[in-house]
Amino acid sequence: MNNKTEKGRLIIPIAVSDDKGPIEPPPGADAELVSLYEAHKKIYPRSVSGFFSNWRWAMVFLTQLIFYGLPWLEWGQRQAVLFDLGARRFYIFNLVLYPQDFIYLTGILVISAYSLFLFTAVAGRLWCGYACPQTVYTEIFLWIEKKLEGDRSARMRRDAGPWGSEKIARKAGKHGLWLTLALMTGFTFVGYFTPIRELGGEFFRWELSSWEIFWTFFYGFATYGNAGFMREQVCKYMCPYARFQSAMFDKDTLIVTYDAERGEPRGARSKKADPAKLNLGACVDCSLCVQVCPTGIDIRKGLQYECIGCGACADVCDTVMDKVGYPRGLVKYSTENAIHQHWTKAQTLRHVLRPRVLVYLAILGVVATAMSVSLSMRVPFKVDVVRDRGALARVADGGQIENVFRLQIMNATEATQQFRIGVSGLPGLQVVSENDIAIASTQARWVAVRVQGAMDGAAPGSHPIYFEIAAQSGIGKVTEKAAFIVPR
Repeated sequence: MNNKTEKGRLIIPIAVSDDKGPIEPPPGADAELVSLYEAHKKIYPRSVSGFFSNWRWAMVFLTQLIFYGLPWLEWGQRQAVLFDLGARRFYIFNLVLYPQDFIYLTGILVISAYSLFLFTAVAGRLWCGYACPQTVYTEIFLWIEKKLEGDRSARMRRDAGPWGSEKIARKAGKHGLWLTLALMTGFTFVGYFTPIRELGGEFFRWELSSWEIFWTFFYGFATYGNAGFMREQVCKYMCPYARFQSAMFDKDTLIVTYDAERGEPRGARSKKADPAKLNLGACVDCSLCVQVCPTGIDIRKGLQYECIGCGACADVCDTVMDKVGYPRGLVKYSTENAIHQHWTKAQTLRHVLRPRVLVYLAILGVVATAMSVSLSMRVPFKVDVVRDRGALARVADGGQIENVFRLQIMNATEATQQFRIGVSGLPGLQVVSENDIAIASTQARWVAVRVQGAMDGAAPGSHPIYFEIAAQSGIGKVTEKAAFIVPR
């Protein structure tokens, strides 16, 4: 055990343990316990207005309009976007997808990932600062908190003061609104998996299933905890994106930057003072950039992984620059190369299309094109063929060899379809059971199909044959391979 002694004090890290019992300081020395872990300090972000703040609120309204409104949008006679896990069907506007269409989900995830990489390489953490649910709900929760408890200084005084009727009422009102919004969020989330109109009726009659109750409250309390209490800790400690974002940054990535060459040395001064005569830079050291930061960092210390790129510090700094009569842009979106080499905006933008960005664009273009072509050529029904294990190959009446198969036909359209089943691959092969099948809209049906062929049409053994299932409405045709057994 190594303990430091400094000027007669024994400094003992509280994380160190000793099997022999309490550690006694030497005679004449005072023991001091030093924590190895930084104590969490609550951050009180100051309200700010400006160009980037307006964009953040625009994204708040847009994302929440989509999230809360999309489940209520109807497409025909059903919910426009519904992931029906029980029926194993996904409805996305005019598309009806089955588990066999998992490749499209993969394509969407690849497009989302590379879009995130592209945006990060070009302009840093745009997703984190403007569209991430954690950022969006934190912004909404902070707005509620401000309306009920006041701005930064008022909240700090109230939290430091004693409890009273006013404080209890304001806190209770705030948490009541937080919980209402959080549970509404959980309800809407479940509404993407259960038709939301049915879910609403079940909710008011309190007939929700156990999983609907669980996910409504789980997602709701996750929103309440993350946006109301954990806030910046989610971004700093829980989100993996903050940890690997640096792999996508380079010196031509647009990030929120502080122009140290222009701003240093910082210091307070009167509005009429000449900073050159005082040997001061443009930064008046007001610390407002720290006060408005939702993660509590000081942008003047350079790029930090905690920065979510929201631009709040740029907005408030521009406001200060306007008040003292200095040019804007002490804190701004720029690149490291642009700051160090004093590039103009045009020079900075010319460096956007660099190899890394072009690679991301090429991959996105290929995947998006492939998905578009695949969706345009997609036949809106699926067929699975399996041998009927309960019926062996046999010699039927008339000397024909008969095999029995089971076909699952899945109608992915929203209209009843009539399908005709044909077979080929061996001489004289034909379907002797019913071969015209009607399947209701978005339904699947198992069909037993008897196939017969001539006795002398093939040698004993297994032979490949092909089922051809065609929709009589002309929406497409599917060919599936199977094995026809000729007994010895």
